[in-house]
This record gives sequence, C-alpha cells and structure tokens, in this order.
Amino acid sequence: MPTGKRIEAILFDMNGTLRMREAHEPTQRAAFSRLRTLTGNQAASEAYWELLTRRQKAYSRWAQENMIQLSEEEIWTRWILPDVPHEKIAPQAAELTLAWSERKGRTLPRPGAQETICSLHQRGYRLGIISNTMSSLDIPQFLAAQGWEPYFEVVILSAVIKVRKPAGKPFQAAADQLQVAPGACAYVGNRISRDLVGCKQAGFALGIMIASPGKGHEEDLEPAFQPDARIQSLDELLELFPDTNRQRTEE
Repeated sequence: MPTGKRIEAILFDMNGTLRMREAHEPTQRAAFSRLRTLTGNQAASEAYWELLTRRQKAYSRWAQENMIQLSEEEIWTRWILPDVPHEKIAPQAAELTLAWSERKGRTLPRPGAQETICSLHQRGYRLGIISNTMSSLDIPQFLAAQGWEPYFEVVILSAVIKVRKPAGKPFQAAADQLQVAPGACAYVGNRISRDLVGCKQAGFALGIMIASPGKGHEEDLEPAFQPDARIQSLDELLELFPDTNRQRTEE
C-alpha cells in the first residue's frame, strides 16, 4: 500500500464497515410498536408499512442522486408521511427515524472492531466517523453504547451536515475538524461508489475497501478510482498502519 505521506488520521464508514445490522425479533417488535405510537396508527397493516417503505426508498434514491440529506423533519413531513398533519409528525421526526431503522433489526459491532479501534488509537492515529445516515440519533447512541466515544474525535453524519457521500464536503469537514490535511488521511469503507470515490475526490491519501460478510468486495468501481487496499476483516488494518509512536522514537 504505497503512499508518500505519513497517515495521521483514519476515518471510518459505519454501516457495513464498523457495524452490521441483523434481524432480531425483540428489537423489531419494539420498533414497530414505537412507530405505531409515534404515527398515531395503532392499527397499521402490512400494506401501510409497505407504502411507507416505498416512499422512503423513493426519498433515498432522490437524496443519493443529488448527494443531499434532508432533515428528519423534512423526510417525514414531505416524503414518508405527507398526508399526516405537519404539527403531528414534525416533533417526532428524530424518534421516528430511529425506530424506522430499528425495524430491520439490531446493530452489532463488526468482529474485531473494538480491538482494532483501540489498537489504532494507542498507536497514535486520530480516528473519526463519516457516515451517510437518515438518523441524527442512531450512530451517536451506538457509539455511546459501545463505549467508543473516547476513540473518535470527529463524527460527521449526513443527517447533520445535510450532504451525502460521495460528495467531498463530509470528508473535508472531518479533516478540517481534526486540523489534518486530507493528504494525511485514510478512509475505510465498504462502498466503492460512495466511500472510495468520495475520499479520493476529497484528496485523501488512502482509500481502503472492506468486504461485507457474505458479499465479497463491491465491484462497481470507476477506472479512475482504485482502492489502495482491499481487506476482509478489520484486524488487517493493524498490518497496514504501524505504531506511529515507535516510528517517532526511531526517528
């Protein structure tokens, strides 16, 4: 993995990279219960959830095509539940989005995530998150639950900055907050079309792709954007990024 510059910061995608979502009946049952309460539709049918899913997918396609992320309030009042009075839905938008994501199951750290994050931090790398997400609550709550907050100096969410990867703004915002040049940053993600293209366009030194379990590596890359490394598991990062503290001592 050749690079002429020392890497100071390693930024990560979240979904599919640092964590996975799996079907989990108690989580899903509780999520649907909250959704019925928050929408005021206690008798919601399967057809109702299918309608909301179609609307959400239409929004997601539009948002990705335009690299825009609307606020949770706008998503629910304009796209998913436009037929419900604004004043009823708007105050619940953040909780609705969180429950909407949990209807698919629970999130768990990817194997090796805890050990890899801790080791990279101890080796002197500055860490951060850059993630496309509809929810402003989901990832911060996950980081807190895992005890990962002390490791990540920056958390850039499309739900907060209103821009989606592969736009360069999320990557530049992370580098700016860390006060590290993009050319001294590496990014680890699982989507070539969003993660690799975005970080390379922002001037990051390295773009590393991790395979999703059971899916292998995504292959929709453009000729201009080639991963600097492909890995199967997070612990392989420890082979790619040496101890910077030892390097300074040797120098």
